[in-house]
Amino acid sequence: MISRERLQQRLAEELHLFEETHPKSKALFERAKANYIDGVPMNWMVKWAGSFPVFVESGSGAYFTDVDGHRYIDFCLGDTGSMTGHAPEGAVPGIVERVRNGVTFMLPTEDAIWVGEELARRFGLPYWQVAISATDANRFSLRLARHITKRKYVLVFNYSYHGTVDEAFITLRGGVPGSRSGNIGPQVDPVHTTKVVEFNDIDALEKALAPGDVACVLAEPAMTNIGIIHPDPGYLDALRELTRRTGTLLIYDETHTMCAGPGGYTGAYGLKPDMLTVGKAIGAGIPTAVYGFSEEVADRIRGTISLEDSDTGGIGGTLAGNALSMAAMRSTLENVLTQEAFDRNIPLAERFAAGVEEVISEKGLPWIVKRLGCRSEYWFRSTPPRNGGEAAAAVDFELDRYMHLYALNRGILMTPFHNMALISSQTKAEDVDTHTKVFRESVESLLD
Repeated sequence: MISRERLQQRLAEELHLFEETHPKSKALFERAKANYIDGVPMNWMVKWAGSFPVFVESGSGAYFTDVDGHRYIDFCLGDTGSMTGHAPEGAVPGIVERVRNGVTFMLPTEDAIWVGEELARRFGLPYWQVAISATDANRFSLRLARHITKRKYVLVFNYSYHGTVDEAFITLRGGVPGSRSGNIGPQVDPVHTTKVVEFNDIDALEKALAPGDVACVLAEPAMTNIGIIHPDPGYLDALRELTRRTGTLLIYDETHTMCAGPGGYTGAYGLKPDMLTVGKAIGAGIPTAVYGFSEEVADRIRGTISLEDSDTGGIGGTLAGNALSMAAMRSTLENVLTQEAFDRNIPLAERFAAGVEEVISEKGLPWIVKRLGCRSEYWFRSTPPRNGGEAAAAVDFELDRYMHLYALNRGILMTPFHNMALISSQTKAEDVDTHTKVFRESVESLLD
């Protein structure tokens, strides 16, 4: 239904419009090339839909303004890092107060006690440690799992993503595991450290765990990083039963599935993992993450790390658990990521999904919409994918780029990696309706 020639023509037109209307961002980008590879401070920033990223001047709530004076409705929200909204009123005072009184001491503050108690209440795990990023939380969790089980392998799902964790950069091609496309300078081929199976495939999971050589399964309870993929009915129960039967630890990464509610997917659905990691949003944008343990796992860890070697074991870090991170988590969990906030935001995500579905139905497109909590996204396929392999096969990079750029040129920022939108507590119904209007126009621009 969509002509590739027409798509390429429209994309060229939108790129021209973008460059014409963002001269200051372009000038800063050209200047940045003198000191940053590809003109960006972090390499992912090259993936924005325009010829260069827009440069931000300020942000507040669900909106930000760029250096050219354009104001945007932000549905990307830092790819979950600002799911709280930018500079949320409930978190900023506590963060500012902490900055004024010192941000890092390599010593605990009283905020750490409050945060630990709140994490236990929300996620049901009694013991916690703090890291700077969810990547680190996952990496440290894998180390500890191998340490206490004395097993070689970890298991992940095809096309999962858990940050820049070496063991997770593995996919299946024609059923054969191998290093993920684009994996930069791996220190070891991940087939030597990791088993990989498709999500929702109980038989493959059982076969992979049967030898008893897998230390842990690292998983999102619902996949998000290749699009939202919900577990089949009974799948998570089977995952829990199989891991227990084979003595394999189960680690849930809730960094993105935190969108499901104040206790993430684990809290919303009463899951019982052995370990859990979460980062990004829990600090309202301040870098921080946590990883938690069941009583049994904590008992197995205790006494296995000597005092003399506690700082050279490959977990922890000088800035992990710093005073600013703890203050940010306390302020965010206490005042921003509350049940009341999710009760408000999830219906807006439902409205977002319904608006996109209405356009898809009206135009007779073979596309779908998926939603998890306050997170929604649309996919260019006619049926919901059951696993990462099916989802990856539906990726249309050129069409993704056009849809993102069309929206960006009309004041809407979507997540650059896929067609995902997050709702913050400052997002309004009219913002959602504006997206529906722009989405309809972008579709109509492509149809004959």
